[in-house]
Amino acid sequence: MSTEVSAIQQVVRESSRVLQTLTQQVERLVVGQRYVIDRLLVGLLTGGHVLLEGLPGLAKTLAVRSVAGAIRAQFRRIQFTPDLLPADLIGTQIYNPRSGEFSVKRGPIFANIVLADEVNRAPPKVQSALLEAMQEKQVTIGEQTYALEQPFLVLATQNPIEQEGTYPLPEAQVDRFMLKLRVNYPNRVEERQILDRMAVTDPPTDVDPVLEPSEILRLRAVLDTIYMDDKVKDYIVSIVHATRNPAEFKLDIGQFIRYGASPRATINLTLASKAHAFLAGRGYVTPQDVKSIGMDVLRHRVIVSYEAEAEEISIEEIVKRIFDSVEVP
Repeated sequence: MSTEVSAIQQVVRESSRVLQTLTQQVERLVVGQRYVIDRLLVGLLTGGHVLLEGLPGLAKTLAVRSVAGAIRAQFRRIQFTPDLLPADLIGTQIYNPRSGEFSVKRGPIFANIVLADEVNRAPPKVQSALLEAMQEKQVTIGEQTYALEQPFLVLATQNPIEQEGTYPLPEAQVDRFMLKLRVNYPNRVEERQILDRMAVTDPPTDVDPVLEPSEILRLRAVLDTIYMDDKVKDYIVSIVHATRNPAEFKLDIGQFIRYGASPRATINLTLASKAHAFLAGRGYVTPQDVKSIGMDVLRHRVIVSYEAEAEEISIEEIVKRIFDSVEVP
């Protein structure tokens, strides 16, 4: 290991300690969702939005709220419903008859961390309003555009689209989420811990804030210094290209893929791999970092064909075959 990489690793180890403290705070409330907590921290480190999908009651909202509570930042929770309007999200102009002028009332999107709860229950117009905020980090009200304060992060939860009263999110919006997580049931041991901790009339609800917004921006600067070898960069490009041209990598799955991943997947997989290394206390990225985080980056960006749906082949199976087949440096 070169002297330069060793120096980076030392800085990463020292910087990552505060995230260990944050994780300990969150785990006071959230039991058995370490995978979810780590991925939320990846979003925090990279500025990438995170989408959590799972059945009701699996602590998706609690996990997001707990991570936000451990940060001294402005937090807003928005409950998405079928009758929600764009103005309920971004704000609106209010006419003052005395002065004859309009004033702007800002909506809950003006916060550092926004919890979009059950995001797929809102109609398309609301999704379009959210899309501008997620991609451009700005909001347009009337003819005026307002920049959102940094750090800005959308952490969204959704129920599976088979659930009643849900709208499929537009592909363009789903692509704006860096990660899509599948939240599963706890195991037997974890569920017993949940029972012991939460089955009381007044369960714990608060965590202590341990991180400042300015510190998040400093951690992001450290993240940018993490070393990534050219071979690992080429590996990431190969993984993404295999979703578009699987035959080039001797993969017989082309009939199951309607659309491959966009260049945004390449960028996000690179950043997420660096964040995965950061959380492990390393100043360099390994191919295993790419493989560990790759499913969460790609599962919502590769669109399966009707043939795959007919044969009940999931996107997870396709992505796994790609990772198993592309040569690891």
